[in-house]
Amino acid sequence: MLKSFGHSRVHYAIGLAGLVCALPLFFEVAIVLLISVAFSMARHTGTNLVKLVIPLFAGVAAAAAFLVPGPAPMLLASQMNADFGWMILIGLCAAIPGMIIAGPLWGNFISRYVELHIPDDISEPHLGEGKMPSFGFSLSLILLPLVLVGLKTIAARFVPEGSTAYEWFEFIGHPFTAILVACLVAIYGLAMRQGMPKDKVMEICGHALQPAGIILLVIGAGGVFKQVLVDSGVGPALGEALTGMGLPIAITCFVLAAAVRIIQGSATVACLTAVGLVMPVIEQLNYSGAQMAALSICIAGGSIVVSHVNDAGFWLFGKFTGATEAETLKTWTMMETILGTVGAIVGMIAFQLLS
Repeated sequence: MLKSFGHSRVHYAIGLAGLVCALPLFFEVAIVLLISVAFSMARHTGTNLVKLVIPLFAGVAAAAAFLVPGPAPMLLASQMNADFGWMILIGLCAAIPGMIIAGPLWGNFISRYVELHIPDDISEPHLGEGKMPSFGFSLSLILLPLVLVGLKTIAARFVPEGSTAYEWFEFIGHPFTAILVACLVAIYGLAMRQGMPKDKVMEICGHALQPAGIILLVIGAGGVFKQVLVDSGVGPALGEALTGMGLPIAITCFVLAAAVRIIQGSATVACLTAVGLVMPVIEQLNYSGAQMAALSICIAGGSIVVSHVNDAGFWLFGKFTGATEAETLKTWTMMETILGTVGAIVGMIAFQLLS
């Protein structure tokens, strides 16, 4: 990365790496895997750690919030009946400028006022390049599920509905199928083809499934909370109140998700709750799948703003960087707020253009 981008643009390189590499990973897993890259670059360049970790976290957060196959975007697209192809397109339009503004640009600015150093207990790893997969193969694994999902959208426009080819495209383009295929290709290419024993492969797969447990619990809890609000009549009442105020539906989606996010901390719960509150209104308006994708991005943006002490990501940032609570508020919290706001604005513009 240093050779390709140069020392002066290394913060853009690490932001891009976070955005691309985090696509098939949970947020926490991506940070654990990539944080050593930021530490290594800080050592080699002598750069303030803030200037590197903010772009890294921004890239990973942008992928987790806006890009399929991230858990939150997948959940939103499913709950909102959004078109997955449009979800990918609008998500990219939201994630890329959001990552640039909240990552390299904000990181460069705030590094003048906050200085962080590599924690003392972090040592630089030494890994032979011969043991690492090629860049092309690594990139193809990340893009494979996106290509498969994109084929489904293309087929919907050019292949006759009900035909055998259409059904096959529907099957391979389903997000669950696409991710499963990518996992199987990764297991074969990165493990079995390299001669790794089957027991070791199963052990690695078992460890990889562990982070999914807490995600499922959070999604379940968020679903329960959402259903309580829906069944109690809060959703329709709030929806009617906001409609009466004349707030545009895209802004309403952003504000509701942001309010829930600030109150309880979890981005996933904020997404689920906002969907439960706005769906009674949206269902009556017969929006297209593309418009629903744009509204989903607005909700995703609201669900990540103003991360503070009730959010696990707030403490994760502090743990890895050694930042105090005040420093984390100045760096991480502002980065998340900028990222979510920029992404939501892109969603609002897309919704207006598609209307």
